[in-house]
Amino acid sequence: MRIGQWIGFLALIISLYVLWQLRQVVLLIFAAVILATVLNRVVRLLQRYRIQRGIAIAITVIALLAIVAGIFAIVVPRIVEQLQQLVKLLPEISERVLGWYNWVRSLIPGRVLEAAPPLSNLTQQLQSFVGGILGNFVTVLNNSLAAVVNFLLFFVLTIMLLLNPVPYRRTLILAFPAFYRRRVDEILSECEDSLVGWIKGTLFAMVGIGVVSFIGLSLLGVPLPLVNALIAGLLEFIPNVGPTLSVIPPVLLALLDAPWKAGAVIVLYLAIQQFESLVLVPIIMQREVSLLPVFTILAVVVFASLFGFLGLFLAIPLLIVTQIWLKEVLVKDILNRWQGEKESKEDKETRGQVEI
Repeated sequence: MRIGQWIGFLALIISLYVLWQLRQVVLLIFAAVILATVLNRVVRLLQRYRIQRGIAIAITVIALLAIVAGIFAIVVPRIVEQLQQLVKLLPEISERVLGWYNWVRSLIPGRVLEAAPPLSNLTQQLQSFVGGILGNFVTVLNNSLAAVVNFLLFFVLTIMLLLNPVPYRRTLILAFPAFYRRRVDEILSECEDSLVGWIKGTLFAMVGIGVVSFIGLSLLGVPLPLVNALIAGLLEFIPNVGPTLSVIPPVLLALLDAPWKAGAVIVLYLAIQQFESLVLVPIIMQREVSLLPVFTILAVVVFASLFGFLGLFLAIPLLIVTQIWLKEVLVKDILNRWQGEKESKEDKETRGQVEI
């Protein structure tokens, strides 16, 4: 290798190391790019009605903030209130669980359950456990300065990218060799279309899951059906993990009302997840984005383990962008154009005999 090649290789290694050390900031920038890309489509739509770009940006951002503030105003106080009520009702819940446990022990003959742990201290254990969760939750809310700073950085970056996205795109394109810049522009356009399509499909799925959850919980008579439906819809944004987490609040509320409702809620959410995975998501994502289910699950696990909560939140967008770049650059531009040495006549005959 020449000295220039060694210098380029070392520069690449150093750049990757710096990016890894700044991975949280890089993920925030990536999230800002995604949101700015989606909002830019809305701004373009408003500009078609002869609205100036500055006014269109203001309308879009204000509408987005109003929606987010409204959701938080509805969901967060109700969740805190229900957690406080849950702590107060834990003795009653533990007594019911202890009664069910003793009833099950009376039905099973022999010494099958003799080795089972006693439940005499269940009340104290549950109170301390949930009290610790509630205390940590309040502590996180009171000491969330870093989260607020990150959110402000994310918001400022989104607005800056939204005001004039063209120079930033040109700067990224200029980082590539001159002969490949037009191709990079095409790949970026494909990434933009795929991300916008994924957001549209995800929002549609969130609304559908929220509506179905609200109807099902209302029919079952579970308390706070609207709040639980909003939680189910919002957690739909996180694939595989979100729908599983969304079943916990309504099950706890159903336990306070009637034991059978908890089982009914679990059955309801299993049916909703089957409807989502077999009907809703394939219809939406087949039209918008083509993602294999195994790759989706692996992306969630890998990016969550590498980057934490932001990785879990951005797993699917990262997978979409990575898939497009691998397909366009590695497959189409390199592997599909790979030409080996010309085969001799004897090699062709040998290869033909092997294939036969």
